[in-house]
Amino acid sequence: MRRAAAGAVGALLLGASISVAQIPPSPEDIAGYRGLHAAAARDDVAEISRLLAGGANPEARDGNGRTALHVAVFTAHAAAARALVAGGAQADALDAQRYDSVTIAAVRNDVAMLRLALALGTSPRNITSPYQGTALIAAAHLGHDEVVRELIRAGAPLDHVNNLGWTALLEAVILGDGGPRHVAVLRDLVQAGANRALPDRQGVSALAHARRRGYAEMVAILDTAGPR
Repeated sequence: MRRAAAGAVGALLLGASISVAQIPPSPEDIAGYRGLHAAAARDDVAEISRLLAGGANPEARDGNGRTALHVAVFTAHAAAARALVAGGAQADALDAQRYDSVTIAAVRNDVAMLRLALALGTSPRNITSPYQGTALIAAAHLGHDEVVRELIRAGAPLDHVNNLGWTALLEAVILGDGGPRHVAVLRDLVQAGANRALPDRQGVSALAHARRRGYAEMVAILDTAGPR
């Protein structure tokens, strides 16, 4: 019963965020693309190279502030992403919702693209999204456990607090469902050294949230992980 209630709260919070969530290019956007955006959308490396050599601007934006690199990441086109960065595209560019390549890949649970974005120079420490969060917070919220492990290895900030007053650890509990993937995320964050004592704006700790929701596995991790 508690888990169902907590899930309902999480759903309401998530629903409230839809209007500022990531916006991938729509089929209509892709059909209307020209130049680098069109080449990125179809993973056409030869055309990307030709256009860049001819002076095309790698930082040109579409109607939602996406560069061609953002399009390549949204469409999982690794070769296009490599060609764009090699040709001068800014790896850390933010779209209109303030998402970068790493955060886009993290939300999409695209581990291969995440690794590539990191290798191409996008920082896991970037402050992204309208919530002034990080890719790690987004991945923890969604229960993307493998993504979380990759970001921890890459040096993502463990205790960044977004403008909702939540860290990655708090989001894993508050917006998670208490299931295996969110439990794995929580365990990895704790083992990496995330601060379990940081409370939300109401002074409620992650442990207290987990207890309220009846998330027994999370309670065990938070209550027995050693000194806070």
